[in-house]
Amino acid sequence: MSGQSVSFRITRTTEDLAQTVAALSHRLVKLEQRLGALELQLERLSGTPEPDADELRCLESVEVLLADCRALLDQSEDADAVPPMAA
Repeated sequence: MSGQSVSFRITRTTEDLAQTVAALSHRLVKLEQRLGALELQLERLSGTPEPDADELRCLESVEVLLADCRALLDQSEDADAVPPMAA
């Protein structure tokens, strides 16, 4: 076997291995990105998001307004239930 033939085979095998390693590295990067996206999606689905402080204040004021409205309705119902006084 000639030295050039062996050298060519080694070079060719080395190039093939380099291409294979590059392809595997590329696939690994894509899989890591996909895994990261899936983990983020899982985190969003499983974790309950913390409500915004402004939203909480707004909801608290709505609750107060609802309680006031209920109190006014109860007062008007009580006033309607009292029979009018005869003059």
